[in-house]
Parts: sequence; C-alpha cells; structure tokens
Amino acid sequence: MPQSPASQALTSQERQWLSDLSELTHCNPFEPRRIELERAVLGADFVPDGGAAWSLNETTLHDERPNVLRINALAQQCLDRLGSQPERLAALGADDAARYDDLVTYALYYRHLAGARNAVLVAPSTDAASRKSLAKVWRALRDDRERLLAPIHPKVRATLTDTPHVFACLHQVRRAFTQIFDCLIGESGPAARLRAQVWQSIFTHDMHRYRRTLFRRMGDLSTLVTGPSGAGKELVARAVGLSQYRPFDPEGERLVSDASDKNACEPFVALNLSAMSPTLIESELFGHLRGAFTGAVADRAGWLDLCPPSGAVFLDEIGELDPAIQVKLLRVTQSRDFCRLGDSRPRRFEGKLIAATNRDLAAEMRQGAFREDLYYRLCSDRIVVPSLREQLDDRPEALGGLIRFLTRRVVGAAGDSDDCEAESLAHETETWIRAHLPADYAWPGNTRELEQCVRSVLVRSEYRPPESAAPRHREPWLDSAARCELTADELLNHYCRKVHAQQGGYEQAARLLGLDRRTVKTRVEAANTGRDD
Repeated sequence: MPQSPASQALTSQERQWLSDLSELTHCNPFEPRRIELERAVLGADFVPDGGAAWSLNETTLHDERPNVLRINALAQQCLDRLGSQPERLAALGADDAARYDDLVTYALYYRHLAGARNAVLVAPSTDAASRKSLAKVWRALRDDRERLLAPIHPKVRATLTDTPHVFACLHQVRRAFTQIFDCLIGESGPAARLRAQVWQSIFTHDMHRYRRTLFRRMGDLSTLVTGPSGAGKELVARAVGLSQYRPFDPEGERLVSDASDKNACEPFVALNLSAMSPTLIESELFGHLRGAFTGAVADRAGWLDLCPPSGAVFLDEIGELDPAIQVKLLRVTQSRDFCRLGDSRPRRFEGKLIAATNRDLAAEMRQGAFREDLYYRLCSDRIVVPSLREQLDDRPEALGGLIRFLTRRVVGAAGDSDDCEAESLAHETETWIRAHLPADYAWPGNTRELEQCVRSVLVRSEYRPPESAAPRHREPWLDSAARCELTADELLNHYCRKVHAQQGGYEQAARLLGLDRRTVKTRVEAANTGRDD
C-alpha cells in the first residue's frame, strides 16, 4: 500500500486493503473463499500454494504457508506505518476504526496465539501451570492491543469490542482450528467440505455476527451428525464440542468455564446409547434420586446437570433411542429443562447437545421408530460425514495420506526412529492394498476399517476384508478384455459362455443374446476348449 499524507485518516486504497483483510480475518478458513481473499490482500505477491484444503497431511503447516507469512508481514508494516502517525489514527471514524481494529486483531492472533502449539491454547485446562501460561499470553495481547488502539479518539474507541471478549474469541478460534485441522484429516474435496461444515457449526457462516451476538447463543442449537459407521462422526462431534465459546475473566485471568462452582464434568462427554439399557441411559443422562429404581442407593447428578455452559453432551447412535426417552429428550431440546428420575423439580441444561446416527432417520420416522418432532429439533444444524469411498472417488491419491496419518497413530511416531517405522509401515500397507484390493474397493468400515487394515498389515503383512466386502473372484478373460488382449471372436465366445451359465440353457441364452441357438452353442464350446471360432 502506498504512503498517504498525515492529513488523511485513510486513503481509499488503504481502506479497501483493510476491508479485504477484515473479511479474511472473519472468513471460514476451510472454504475456497479464503484463497480469493488472500489473493485480494496480497495482489501481485500472491503465490498459488495448493493450500485450499488445509489438510494435516500436507507438508507445510498452516502457520508457515508462504501467503500467510506474506500477509503477516504486510499487516505488521501497516501497523508500523499507522502507528508512526498517531494523528491519523486519532481522526478515524467508527467504520475505519473497526477496520483498523480487525488489522490489530489479525496481527495479535498470529503474534500471540497461532504459533503456540502448547495445550493451554488448544484445550481446556485447570492446572496451575497452564493457567499461568494462559495469563501470560493474555497480558501480552492486552498490553499490545491497548497500545495500538490508544491513539484512537476515546469515543470511537469505546465502540470497539472489549479486549477480554476479543481474547476469548481468538482463543476459541485457535481451539477450533486445531481441533478441525488436527483431527479431521483427508485431502479430498469431501474432507475439505466437512472441515468447512464443522467450522460453520461452531461460528455460523457469518463470523462478524457471531462475534457481536451469537457467541452467547450457539450452545442453544443442537447439532446432528450423520454418516456411515466408522467414518468419524465422534471426531466431528468432539471438534464441535471442544470448540464452544468460553468467556474470559480478566480479573482472575482465566477462562470462566475452567473452574465451575458446581464441579462440572469434562467439557465433552460422549454416551454410546446403543451400548446402554433405557434405564441406564435415563440415569446417565438425567440423573436420579435415591430410591428411584432398584439399585439407586444415592442421589446422582446426570451428565445434563454436570455439563458446563461451554461444554457439550454427545449422544451417539441416537437413532436407537427408546421412544419413551425420546419424549424426555424432546423437552430438553425445546425448553432446555429436564428432571432427574424420581424427582419433579425441573433443572436446566446449560451446555450444547450433539447427536449422531448412521441410520436413515427419514425411514425411521416413516416406520414410527423415531419421533418427527425430535428430528425437527435436531436438524437445524446437520453435518454429513462422507464415507471413505466418497473421499477416494473424489481423490484416489488421498489414500496414501490417510494411511500415513493412521500409521503414525498406530506406531506412535514421536521421534526420528518412530517416524521411519511409520513411513515403512505406510509404504508396506499401501503397496499391499494396491496389489490385493480392487481400486474401487468399497471400504464398508470406512476409516475405522482402513486403520484395522494398517494394524493387520503390521501384524500379519496382509488384511482379510469381511466376507461380504471381499472382492469376488474375477474371471481371467475379464482381465484380458480390460487389457484389450482379446479378439472380437474371443470376447464374444467368453460372453456367450457367461450368459449361458447364468441362464442355464442355450435357448434362454440365445433369446437374451439375440443369436440363434446353434451359434450360441458353437461359441460356448469354443470358449470351453480355449480355441478361436
């Protein structure tokens, strides 16, 4: 951006650049629009780097991408230039001050949070050392922001977002990005779209509006995760659940939900409903009073009661929920109220409800097995997890990246030696798959099956698919035909034999083939003797 005279607050070019940077700051980082905005911010300095998917399998980390580094440098240059001319900042109106504040926010995020890989910035933590680390980051960011905004007129500065809320939002962005980037892997288009869906479930499609008001309300919206078994629905639910907004207390220098007066449970609790009886589900979910049922020897708080406001309860396999419990859960989704078993006193659920199923809920509703009113309380925010087959159909080469990720998980890569072992196992697994499974193998168990394939190759140097999914015996003549090694007569001979075997007679085969009976018989005999007609 060109220099501008001190008499002007912002030039039109500066204003446009700051507007583009503001949009980049608030965009969904997993959508293609991020690339468009990076191009707008960088202009001729933009470098195509193939980073549209932002996948963990890529060699360059998100914080180290060339375009990100270039934008960071430009943002710092702009801050230095404007900071050296405080009279210009003092002349900013409310709209331009908001743009400048977004520049400050962008720069401080990358300065204080983006590069930090320590646990305190990516997961809730209660130990003293983690809180001390968090407080240190907070003080540094607060002091920098106050210094950078100080030249702005006090009345205009009062319209900007307060620093504790900015810090809470940036902390949430950091947690959300890490949960999505590190856990939802895959280089295919469907995998990239899944990451974008999860980001929207956390922040909606409008980050500006989220930051202004919706951060208080997103916990009220239930999320429904659908997709085939083994595709990673719990990983999606965990990413959403662990990325909820947590207010920051500047006096105590802590995230408010890190210490709850009611001894709240972990911020994400997963319940597999298919593994529990209806009575146990009610007890676990709603809690009970002493004597509510046989074996209830003491009062017990349920997970809905223990969940903190910034936490989430995940109900896996909700399609298998007993109809009587569906009615009780409907009340929770409608009014957020529930009662413990044996109690009439209403209690309030403060957290977020996330449900998942691999069942076709539309069919379940038609059969009366799943309540329509409960479905319509859950479907406002629906995430569809793609199957492994869908990912590989979009990008077959993504298989190698997924295998490398899984081998690192299986071998536990933590050093140079482990890394070599993981790479060796990945190569062995991929080689075995390509040699023994067809390219269009369905992977009915999805990513879970692929992980077990890795483990099986590690143990036995082979993998045996389930009988229902195992590739069927392929007749040699089909492979020869695929390689274009048969003459037309040879191909017709083998095809006539195939149809004859299926139809069970020459007359039936002749009718299907549109040939006379004698011709079919001659060609079947030719195929059986291996001679050309």
